[in-house]
Amino acid sequence: MKRLIALSLSILLLSSCVFTKVVTVPIRVTGAVISVIPIVGDGVNGVLGVSADVIDAISI
Repeated sequence: MKRLIALSLSILLLSSCVFTKVVTVPIRVTGAVISVIPIVGDGVNGVLGVSADVIDAISI
């Protein structure tokens, strides 16, 4: 039983990086799509990119 708990905890620790990627990839794709819009697209893409970087830095 202890091995199962230890294995589960280690999987959760390793998968936290994957969890943040699951959250940030749609943000980055949305930013890339919006960047096509003239004038405001680059600004919005920059804000979304910085937001995704902050979310990636969070250790969940």
